[in-house]
Amino acid sequence: MNPVAELRAFVRAALVDPVPRDHTESDAAFHRRRRVAVVTLLVGAGVLAWALRIEPGDPTFYVATLALAAVWAVGAFSSGPLHLGRAHRRVGGGESRAVVQSLALGALLLLVFLAGSLVVARVPLLRDPVQDLLDHARFGSLWVVALITMVNGVAEELYFRGALYAGVGRKHAVAVTTVVYALVTATSGIPLLVLAGLLVGLVVGLQRRVTGGILGPVVTHLTWSLGMLFLLPAVLDRFS
Repeated sequence: MNPVAELRAFVRAALVDPVPRDHTESDAAFHRRRRVAVVTLLVGAGVLAWALRIEPGDPTFYVATLALAAVWAVGAFSSGPLHLGRAHRRVGGGESRAVVQSLALGALLLLVFLAGSLVVARVPLLRDPVQDLLDHARFGSLWVVALITMVNGVAEELYFRGALYAGVGRKHAVAVTTVVYALVTATSGIPLLVLAGLLVGLVVGLQRRVTGGILGPVVTHLTWSLGMLFLLPAVLDRFS
């Protein structure tokens, strides 16, 4: 199979063709999930706005971001059952957990964003807000920030592609969760973070639709976010 056909087949398996499953729940459980998702969203947006406005180097940032992760995770688990999901197996047919496939998607997203950062690095209006956000890693402990990034990445997917996605309903779940995720990131006041929310949210939303669970989105999100944390500062510094 030629590379173009192979890439097309991968995209179709990862983001287009849903894996059969039955996650039907009662009307009462569905409406309860919606109520919990809305309350969690309001609280989480407020905590996020607070966290992103804390000065770099202030230990309160760690407390705020862990509090945010707790809000997303508690809201997600309180909303109802969450599923890991299954992915199409590219070799030999059948199904498997969405791990290798998601690592590949996360790596592709990372490459796209790093390529875009070559342009961002030369535009101060776009670069400076991103640098301010990355200063939390520069002036604090990088490994603590990495751990918090992981915890928050998992918690975000538990909520946005878990509780919220299931609470929206099947017809518009990808679109709604992607837009809501981008709007929540807009509280940061960083335009490129909003764009990242849209693009990453769309990819992991499509993954959620295909796999029926949160495992794939979690792996993709962590691959992208940790890659950006460790590689983006070097790219911005090198090409500024």
